[in-house]
This record gives sequence, C-alpha cells and structure tokens, in this order.
Amino acid sequence: MTEWHFYEPAAGHGLAHDPLNAIVAPRPIGWISSVSGTGVRNLAPYSFFNLFAYRPPIIGFCSTGWKDSVANIASTREFVWNLATRPQAEAMNATSAGVEGDEFALAGLEAAPSRLVRPDRVVGSPVQFECVLTQIVRLENRAGAATDHWLVLGEAIGIHIDTALLEGGIYRTERARPILRGGGPGDYFQPGEKFQMRRPG
Repeated sequence: MTEWHFYEPAAGHGLAHDPLNAIVAPRPIGWISSVSGTGVRNLAPYSFFNLFAYRPPIIGFCSTGWKDSVANIASTREFVWNLATRPQAEAMNATSAGVEGDEFALAGLEAAPSRLVRPDRVVGSPVQFECVLTQIVRLENRAGAATDHWLVLGEAIGIHIDTALLEGGIYRTERARPILRGGGPGDYFQPGEKFQMRRPG
C-alpha cells in the first residue's frame, strides 16, 4: 500500500526542500536575451519556461519579480530565446547572478546580431528564437489577488537552427545536448534514454 506525504502548499510542505519544481522536472531553460530602451543588453536564465503553441509558435517564461528581462521586453516588445546546452552550462549559470551590467560580457559570451529583432543572440547556442512580445500576464492566486509573478509570452518570428542538429529533415533533440533544470539545489539534467511511441489515430 502506498504511503502518501500530503501537504497543503499554503501551510508549507514540511520537507527539507520544496518538492514542487522537482516533481515538474526536468524543465527546459529559458535563456532570454533582451535589450533596454537605452541599448543595455541583458541575458538571464529562467527555469519556468516552455513552448505553448505551434501556429503561431508561442513561447513563454515566468519571472518572480519585475526583473530587467521583463522590464526590457515590456519596453521594446522583443526578446530572443537561446537554447542552453551542456558546453555553455557554466556560462548560462553565470548569467543568473543578480548584477548590474552586460551579462554577455560578465559570462564571457560572444554575441551575434539577430535578423528581425534588436536583442543579440548567444554565439555557440545551437538554436535561437527571435521573438516579439504578445502578452505579459501578472499571475493571480485563487482569490484573484495579484502575485509578484510575471508570465511573458512571445511569438517566435525567426528561428535559427544549427544544421548539424538536422538529419533527414528531422531535428534531433539529443544532438544539441540541452540542459534541463531539476528541482534540487543545483540539479540539472541532459536527455537520457529515448523511446518512441506513435499516437493512435
């Protein structure tokens, strides 16, 4: 018989570490580059990130607090998602520091201009989505009270893919060596075992 650890989040989880983001894991990382209205570059990783729609392609990330990324995107309506991979994991982690200034320079990352939007792309990242803001949603709790969490959604209007990741016209996820956020302090993953299933119908 299963023994359950049950808790109500409002009352606390009663564990050594909050299990919520360990359960919903591993999560892709939103490595978001943006630029302020005055031209100051910003680059930051967000572990609450995902793809939400195919057509048009909508991606989004959620920020706890109105941080530079959100402020920049609200001002310019543009951003770039850069795929974070194992070779750049340490540089990606360095960009999570809450410091003033250009995170590209801080992490020693080379930047490349985008084609359709103002923010730069991360050289060495094998996939980048150039995005235009569609919505910023301030999340609310069940009572309808505003929280300090900001969901930023954008439409990918230009997509760059390293052709080494393509085989027979199919993108091979594992070749990119994407890193995925786990739930424990400092836990990251790479895709491991792969299996295939066809959807019925």
